Amino acid sequence: MMLTQTRAILSYLAAKYNLYGKDLKETVRINMYADGTQDLMGMIMMAAFKPPKEKEENIALIVTKAKTRYFPVFEKILKDHGEDFLVGNKFSWADVQLLEAILMVEELNASVLSDFPLLKAFKARISNIPTIKKFLQPGSQRKPPADSHYVDVVRHVLQF
Repeated sequence: MMLTQTRAILSYLAAKYNLYGKDLKETVRINMYADGTQDLMGMIMMAAFKPPKEKEENIALIVTKAKTRYFPVFEKILKDHGEDFLVGNKFSWADVQLLEAILMVEELNASVLSDFPLLKAFKARISNIPTIKKFLQPGSQRKPPADSHYVDVVRHVLQF
């Protein structure tokens, strides 16, 4: 089957590999958390295409938003239910998305989790799941942050 659109592919994989919760209530929470992380990751991805001065200001704003808007919410979620995962004490698509968002923000500011002990522990726990640990190793398929060559290619292809 040929799939397109990131969200559709992620939803398909979550359903196929039982990463979507045990019931509709868990599924909607997983979707809410995944969408929240997508908002943050989208800002990071777009920052690469800003002019240099604007890019620096944008990155500072993204780090500030991560520390004041996004990460406090996820820290509270983990604190309030006291479980290892975001939903139903079971590994889900939302956990993968949150880990990726954390990694992306850390690529902008390595100390961003300094005020978030539960997120730090979450990152360590999820990163040590064998398949994820393998995926995070150097040389894996995880995409590196956008460099100038990537930005130039995208601008050329999209003609902007």
